[in-house]
Amino acid sequence: MYKGASFWSGVVSGGISQIEDMRAYMKGDLTTQDFSVHTTRNVTGAVGIMAGMEYGAVLGSAVLPGIGTIIGSIVGFMVGNRLGSYAGYQVGNIVFKQTPLLLTGNGGTSLRIEQKMNESH
Repeated sequence: MYKGASFWSGVVSGGISQIEDMRAYMKGDLTTQDFSVHTTRNVTGAVGIMAGMEYGAVLGSAVLPGIGTIIGSIVGFMVGNRLGSYAGYQVGNIVFKQTPLLLTGNGGTSLRIEQKMNESH
């Protein structure tokens, strides 16, 4: 599934983000926990880019072959990166910083997720 431009776009984008975070970690600007969270975010962001470009191109081709493929890939890149990075950041916080998610009702039938931060940080 992941091949060609979408694969390399994800690898390069995730790699550049990881290098920037590694430099910040080596300078002491990031703690080990923060570096772990950022690494999780970088990996899932890269996968999001790969998937976003693939599916964006498919949807764009279905709407308007040719130019739609290009526009769909660009939009898919942006949306995939945003969603992948957000998911990775949330999972990284839960796993590495042990910040549990609390499910609380807001008076209706829907649930809202709140993140409880540790008081020690």
